[in-house]
Amino acid sequence: MEKEKAKPEHLPQPTYWPFFLALGLMFCGWGLLTTWLISVAGLIVFIISLTGWINILRHE
Repeated sequence: MEKEKAKPEHLPQPTYWPFFLALGLMFCGWGLLTTWLISVAGLIVFIISLTGWINILRHE
């Protein structure tokens, strides 16, 4: 039998964007329990990190 290479030959570079995405999501949830200001800050972090992560993946 002939061996085939794995499909994703090129993996994306490691990045910190998923960490900040989860952090923003956590702040959104924490803000629901406390005050809306924390939710707004979490939403801003979430949007910025999602945009950054998508831009990195688009340019690879």
